[in-house]
Amino acid sequence: MRPLAVALTGSIASGKSEALRAFARHGAAVESSDDVVHRIYREDDELKSALRRRWGERVFADGEVDRAAVGRIVFADRAELEWLERELHPRVRAAIDAWVRGLRARRDPPAVAVVEIPLLYETGGESRFDRVVVVTAPADVRMRRRSSVDDRETRLIPDEQKMQLADFAYVNDGSLEELDAFVAFVLEELASQS
Repeated sequence: MRPLAVALTGSIASGKSEALRAFARHGAAVESSDDVVHRIYREDDELKSALRRRWGERVFADGEVDRAAVGRIVFADRAELEWLERELHPRVRAAIDAWVRGLRARRDPPAVAVVEIPLLYETGGESRFDRVVVVTAPADVRMRRRSSVDDRETRLIPDEQKMQLADFAYVNDGSLEELDAFVAFVLEELASQS
């Protein structure tokens, strides 16, 4: 069934976004769960009401959700983060599933649809996809790429385990051209399997 649904995951600052751009350059339909979250924060009035009930107006600026304010709350308090994830994750899953269904309903659907999902294995989302691609990088490389350090990584499944579970895995410690070549290889492999 077209498109083949592919999840792209990996650790923080591993290069997932660059890989997603490479998939798009090579003709895959692409979506980012982070972009989906942005849309949900903008458009989901039910979520906005829940945020107001939980945290009040301090997480809003000019009537819109202030993601930085939300981040300050949830990354300082694990219980608040868990509450937010219970609100967000089902909405994100529904939006991504609807996106894939919409692609499949097209007269001429793309061959591959790739969704960047940082918490794929942590949320048990891998079963919703036909294939999984993991992009990782050594710790020192990821630290150089990060603008800030927090404890989010302690909540993630180790990359080594993700790589064993994935259909395709790539250690992104080289050039963008090398990453692009890996993405082209994955798409060729997927085309040969369909």
